[in-house]
Amino acid sequence: MPRRTKEDAERTRMRILDMAEREFQRRGVSRTSLEQIARAAGVTRGAVYWHFRNKADLFNAMLQRVTLPLEAEILRSGERTLDDPIAQIRSSYLAALRATVADPQARRVFEVALFKVEHGPTLRGVRERRLNGLRNRVAQVERGFRRAARLGLLRSSLPARAAALGVEALIDGLITHWMLDPQAFDLVRTGEQSLDAYLRGVRTPV
Repeated sequence: MPRRTKEDAERTRMRILDMAEREFQRRGVSRTSLEQIARAAGVTRGAVYWHFRNKADLFNAMLQRVTLPLEAEILRSGERTLDDPIAQIRSSYLAALRATVADPQARRVFEVALFKVEHGPTLRGVRERRLNGLRNRVAQVERGFRRAARLGLLRSSLPARAAALGVEALIDGLITHWMLDPQAFDLVRTGEQSLDAYLRGVRTPV
């Protein structure tokens, strides 16, 4: 019985997160109440508060559910055992592009995070979470580029941090542009071409 209760609680939590995605996408985060999410999920508001402290906590859990699998690959870029950190950086960002196109849930959550959040006092934790995620990604990619420099793979004139900030800005900009107008270009194909051109520019010439 305790195991079943735990499984039921997890299913309820997932359903609340599923409905939060849809309600946030439909109304925007600031205009969506926890009461509305509870009704959409078919649970009481108390059940929502049992799983989440507040709206910011719920939003961050929703974001974490999708971005963590993607970020896990990007965060590998700083591993010391990699023979070619630049190749890992490439594959991790390509995975993010592919997921944006192929995974409806990832696309829905990215849309909410990019366009449906009005940062204010009640959502301060949301902004902090996004900033921390960005800082962690850049830091790990920077470590990857530093290792690439030690291996002689990165141009000596290019600081690793500048290389990391540049590739993050490139991918973030492509995703944002594509989310605004998905018909404008093929995100994966254009993203791969742009990423390869950028990485060729930062690599030590053969």
